[in-house]
Amino acid sequence: MAKGRRYAPRRRKKQPLWISAVVLLAAAVLAGARQLGFSWEDLPVGGSPASSAAQAVPEGTLEVVYFDVGQADSELIRLPGGQNILIDAGTSATQDELVEELRSLGAETLDLVVATHPHADHIGGMAEVIEQLDVRKVVMPRVAESETPTTKTYENLLQSIADEGLSITPAEPGTELWNENGAVLTVLGPNGSEYGNLNNYSVVLRLTFGEDSFLFTGDAETECEEEMLAKGYDLSATVLKCGHHGSETSTSQAFLDAVSPQYAVISCGVDNDYGHPDAVTLDKLSTAGVEVFRTDLQGTITAVTSGSGVTITAQGKQGT
Repeated sequence: MAKGRRYAPRRRKKQPLWISAVVLLAAAVLAGARQLGFSWEDLPVGGSPASSAAQAVPEGTLEVVYFDVGQADSELIRLPGGQNILIDAGTSATQDELVEELRSLGAETLDLVVATHPHADHIGGMAEVIEQLDVRKVVMPRVAESETPTTKTYENLLQSIADEGLSITPAEPGTELWNENGAVLTVLGPNGSEYGNLNNYSVVLRLTFGEDSFLFTGDAETECEEEMLAKGYDLSATVLKCGHHGSETSTSQAFLDAVSPQYAVISCGVDNDYGHPDAVTLDKLSTAGVEVFRTDLQGTITAVTSGSGVTITAQGKQGT
């Protein structure tokens, strides 16, 4: 993580081309209406396309969207008060689709963005998200200097943060990133200072709302899981986002026992080259009676709760 950076004033967001087109069309309609003798009061009043298309989260409910971003990760938390939290942003290959999906959900403002760790399949689309949308706060893990990436993807992310006048808040275990309207988001990891594996720097988050809870694990592997178990954290969750795309190196038996989820979500790409999710992980989940949802098979997955039970729906994929 860059330290001691001085940040420039925030730039104006780029205006999508469709907004310019709508403005021009509206101007033409109004000009024609005036020629026909209509006044402003005669014209129907309605929201902008972005606001009318967006479906608000019902009052008193919380929604988590696990986006289908291929062999990558990205989740959106839509909070009861209308705020939005984005965890990871997939790769650069899906960044445009992700930005449009966020807009369609009314998430033009992201009150908090969390980059779980600096791998391209988690931060590849984040620079574009920060440049295109109104991001209020960015959280990232502390990474040992010897392991700080020098990739173009990571550099682009740091540059976008600087260009937008934002600063980086380090993820500190035990701290609450959000506590409002009954929704509490707490950092549980990473707990070490040096790993030798970027996956284990993953920011692990537990979200609670009423009787329900969600665990977001990034790519945290067994070492990180063992640290959280040793700390005695409450890891229980109604919904577990399995670590590292369902890899065998994550979701250890002891960790799964502590989480004891009712549902598990695995984010991975169709016929990916890594064999994710691993059969060992799927067997553990099956034996534990966990209902599994997969983005490679079912597309984007949405979990909704009013605090007393989670309902999960899958977008579905053509041909599956």
